[in-house]
Amino acid sequence: MQLKIKNYKLKINKGFTLVELLVVMSIIGVLAALAVGSFRTAQMRGRDATRKSDLKQISSSLELFYADYGRYPAASAGMIAACSYNPALGTGTSCTWGSDEFTDDKTIYFKVIPADPTDSYTYTYEIVAGSNNQKYKLFARLENTEDQDCLDANCAQNPNFAVTSANTNASE
Repeated sequence: MQLKIKNYKLKINKGFTLVELLVVMSIIGVLAALAVGSFRTAQMRGRDATRKSDLKQISSSLELFYADYGRYPAASAGMIAACSYNPALGTGTSCTWGSDEFTDDKTIYFKVIPADPTDSYTYTYEIVAGSNNQKYKLFARLENTEDQDCLDANCAQNPNFAVTSANTNASE
């Protein structure tokens, strides 16, 4: 008995079908969109944490200044007017956020006054009117619209975060 083997040609596909490629590409696209969205949110929250920390550190340096002089430095166009402060005259030049040293030439209260982590926003320093430099307010703009620390739970306003002297509040 003799077996006859027929010559069969097997059809071998050497690639993916268009449908398979489209499915894989759409899955990768969805995953990439989720990753980029999460990354942007993390960056935004990180910058907001930096803003909060910066204002608290500036507040600490203002309290040290107050302990030395019994008053907070003046404000000038939203900036602290005490970079190179002259105690004899009670005046100083405006500090540029992100570059100037807050000092009275005896004590360095802040080596470099911090600036907002983005170019879109800036910090603001104010002396409460009529307080004779006994009350101050520092403001920043938080990016996260769901941050619990926004002023009056309203993150849409600008600025929406404040640190103040202990004897005042942001709305005074």
